[in-house]
Amino acid sequence: MKPVEKKLIRDCIDGNRKSQEELYKLYAGKMFLVCMRYSKEQQEAEDILQESFIKIFKQLKSFKGESSLFFWMKRIVINTALNSQRSKLYLFPMVDVNEMKEETSQSSEPSDYSMEELMNMINKLPQSSRIIFNLYAVEGYKHHEIADMLKISIGTSKSQYARAKQLLREQMTDISHKYGQG
Repeated sequence: MKPVEKKLIRDCIDGNRKSQEELYKLYAGKMFLVCMRYSKEQQEAEDILQESFIKIFKQLKSFKGESSLFFWMKRIVINTALNSQRSKLYLFPMVDVNEMKEETSQSSEPSDYSMEELMNMINKLPQSSRIIFNLYAVEGYKHHEIADMLKISIGTSKSQYARAKQLLREQMTDISHKYGQG
């Protein structure tokens, strides 16, 4: 960790408002993008971001520097977002992975779409599938880690991920047909 970062952390722990503002300005944009992956609306993402930074400032004294500050903060943001969404996850039906039909032909690939188009498709997924898709495909968590985080079974994590992929394929197919590409 750079000496400048250590000093900033120390000053934040000591309650220095200017340092806290500086830390916020350094990381808020990136952390807001993480919040948006787990929220349907901007206001909800802003609330999660605010709650996350409150936790970050309270827990900063426990930061040991074993990982980068960015990843430590990101973990708090993700956990805050998941806690915010946890009660909503159980409102959606879960699909067993064995009931999923894997499509063999695909008229288009994710690389055929812009990042904005892909994010819009992901945001249209049902809440439970979207959260698990983001954790697995975007954040890089394993299914057993997701299961622990969300207090669900590994099979449920896998089935929701499979459901998300199927729904994304359907959206891509619909778009391809709409624009005469498929």
